[in-house]
Amino acid sequence: MTSTAEDQPNPGEKAQNDPRAAERVALQEEMEELKLARLRSRVKGFRTEIEQEQEAMQKQAARAESAADAAQDPALAAVPTARFQRRHTVGIVAFVAIVILPVVLAAWYLTERATPAYTSQVGFSIRKEEVGSAFELLGGVAQLSGSSSSDTDILYDFIQSSEMVRKVDARVGLTDIWAKASPDSDPIFAYHPPGTIEDMTAYWQRMVDVHSDSGTGLINVEARAFAPGDAQAIATAIYEESSLMINRLSAIAREDATRYARDELDQSVERLKQAREALTRFRNENQIVDPAASIQSQMGLLSSLNTQLAETMIDIDMLSESTNQNDPRLVQARQRADIIRARIEEERGKLGLGSAAPQGAGEQVFADVVGEYERLAVELQFAEQSYTAALATYDGSVSEARRQSRYLAAHVAPTLPESPSHPQVVETTLIVALFAFLIWAFSLLVGYSLRDRR
Repeated sequence: MTSTAEDQPNPGEKAQNDPRAAERVALQEEMEELKLARLRSRVKGFRTEIEQEQEAMQKQAARAESAADAAQDPALAAVPTARFQRRHTVGIVAFVAIVILPVVLAAWYLTERATPAYTSQVGFSIRKEEVGSAFELLGGVAQLSGSSSSDTDILYDFIQSSEMVRKVDARVGLTDIWAKASPDSDPIFAYHPPGTIEDMTAYWQRMVDVHSDSGTGLINVEARAFAPGDAQAIATAIYEESSLMINRLSAIAREDATRYARDELDQSVERLKQAREALTRFRNENQIVDPAASIQSQMGLLSSLNTQLAETMIDIDMLSESTNQNDPRLVQARQRADIIRARIEEERGKLGLGSAAPQGAGEQVFADVVGEYERLAVELQFAEQSYTAALATYDGSVSEARRQSRYLAAHVAPTLPESPSHPQVVETTLIVALFAFLIWAFSLLVGYSLRDRR
């Protein structure tokens, strides 16, 4: 009979019964574990080889693809594969040193060291009154006010000049105001006293901003200081000094407008004075007030003598027909006629009408006297007309100068700031970052260009 599994003995039982059998079982189990470990290592090695083969196949495929592209475009065949090199490290270090570090330092300085500054604003314009005459006002064509662009340009330059700095410093003490920011803690934005007027003017350009609109003639000024009251004091002083300067310009313009008219008026007055003195001297020398009246009197006398002579000649003719030549009445009438003729000749000689002119020393023909008088009278009349015209011109110049007066009108009074406006941390930091990046990029491009030329 064959034996079944139930009849066969159990190895465990044998191991319990036979010590050698137990050792064989332990050896068999160890061998099985070693076999399993070897199988696992082989499987792992197979997997690694498969992965390496796949990676190699991918690289070969990439190379084949690159070779295909190079075959299509020969220019790509010369381009090497991009790799991280030393110049890239230099560029990153330069970016950190040129861009990142200055931006961080600027942001730290603006937030920790910079002294807060307050800004006071003032806005004004130059107005010119141009009120016309009464006729223009009735006609409705008068221009009441206007602005002068040339005066605006003058004032714009004056506010930025050293003269304005001197005047404002004398008013408010700019050195004391701007020295409130310690140069030790804020060496960039603080004023370093003491300094020359050139130093203060240069710092003035940083702390006072002037904006001018040539189209409207408006001027806006922003004055900064390290205290609100100081900023307002500087803005107020700028406005007051600008107003005084405009007043001086108006006075100079009025003086220029009336100077020539006044000189012409003085000359006309002197000419009129000389003409009147000459006429008075002529009247005193000739004892004649009005030669025209004297001539009229002389002509009346000649007319009367001619009438008397005519009557006497009629009497002579009548006596000659009725009496003989020795009649005393006829002789007397003829003597009377001769006397009248002599008087007429003498009077005509005085007037310069006859041939018998006075020949005595100091005697003068009356016609010459009248001619001299008329010359002096014409000069006097011309002097009077010149004086009248010069006086009208002078009065018109004075009136025009008064009508075209300038004054400063403020449309924004000096403000009192409540919060600091500077330093502008964000804007300044962005500007520093922009310029630092541009410097870094420019330096990098220059370095690469020099490297490519080798």
